[in-house]
Amino acid sequence: MNSKPQKIGLITATSLVIGNMIGAGIFLIPASLAGFGSISLVAWVFTAMGALVLAKIFSNMSKIFINKSGGPYFYSKAGFGDFIGFLVAWGYWIAIWVSNAAIVIAIIGALSHFFPVLDTNPVIAVSVGLVMIWLLTWINSKGMKSSGKIQVITTVLKLLPLIFVIIVGIFFFDINNFPSFNLTGESSWTAISSAAAITLFAFLGIESASIPAGNIENPEKTIPKATMLGTIIVTLVYLLSSVVLFGIIPVDELASSPKPFADAGQIIGGDFAGYFIAAGAAISGIGCLNGWILLSGQLPMATAQDNMFPRIFKRENSSGAPYIGLLIGSSLTSLLVLMNLSDGLVKAFTFLLNITVFTALVPYLFVAAAYIIVLIEKNLHFNNAVKTFTLGTLGGTYSIWAIFGSGSVTVFYGFLLLLVGIPFYVLMKWNKREK
Repeated sequence: MNSKPQKIGLITATSLVIGNMIGAGIFLIPASLAGFGSISLVAWVFTAMGALVLAKIFSNMSKIFINKSGGPYFYSKAGFGDFIGFLVAWGYWIAIWVSNAAIVIAIIGALSHFFPVLDTNPVIAVSVGLVMIWLLTWINSKGMKSSGKIQVITTVLKLLPLIFVIIVGIFFFDINNFPSFNLTGESSWTAISSAAAITLFAFLGIESASIPAGNIENPEKTIPKATMLGTIIVTLVYLLSSVVLFGIIPVDELASSPKPFADAGQIIGGDFAGYFIAAGAAISGIGCLNGWILLSGQLPMATAQDNMFPRIFKRENSSGAPYIGLLIGSSLTSLLVLMNLSDGLVKAFTFLLNITVFTALVPYLFVAAAYIIVLIEKNLHFNNAVKTFTLGTLGGTYSIWAIFGSGSVTVFYGFLLLLVGIPFYVLMKWNKREK
């Protein structure tokens, strides 16, 4: 059933970018970076610069391909043709529903601060996770506006505790707590690269506004603004919160803390502030899950509309939501969450999560390269060919570095995961020919 698509504006589109980038993970990352020393702030700046370059490329692509949904899939296809477009869509789609299971587990971890039973009873924990997946899937099935409202609310609620720590935390800042520049014993470049491997994944999601382009008002203006604005806000939050945490909590305590922001909150405002920030971490995860569930329906729908995915993914309900895509994506996520009932399967899930990192990073490389190809073919250099090549080359270099930073095992198995999609591509081509 087809209906007029529901449209979202700049605030909601920006919330989609911010919400999909800031998950529950940011509330743990400062602890992971503390062992590197303050050199990790250089890694934040380095990765933020790369992310802003990619954000600019996605912004420019959305101006060229107005109203074209699919984001990384469509842009890769425009530059390299059907096969690469399909591989990008295949890998990205898998990365979405696998990552959603990891987000659910992070939310349960944040909620265990209030409900300790979630830490001790895996059946209750998994049940809560499944309820969350299907509640958000139901909201997304109500259409883009319903999903967008949840995204705006959760984005505001997740930013509040982070901004609270940044602003009020300044008054509790002690330079004696601030870690030395390089605590690793390695060279500065090695330390930056290792720290950047952690910070890189905090920027996944910059492309979020470009995927549901057909559901965005004035996409040629809204998508570029939402992409750049969202990336800049997230960059400032990441950098400033890391600086403040380094000055509030001694580095040894920070490195071993399972909840560094909540610890900072307790120092600033006692138990109440600690609970406020722990609640923010849970809400942050819920908003992130909502945004990625939305994309789990939108991306395969855009691919299916080009007859590159099974046509079942094209089906929309009366609200214009790709309900079959949502049901399939959330069912696969639910299966992965159920795997966490068994210790043996937890390792299998962690392995799967690690290899999808590669499939999430590969689209950035292809989009950066496709940007140069598309602008050459369409003779659009935005008045400056040097600028075009510089932007595309920087984006591509950053993407290769990001892939390198994910590790050789991740790259090897991630590549195999992409190759598994080839038989499906052959089948799609066969069906297309038969028609």
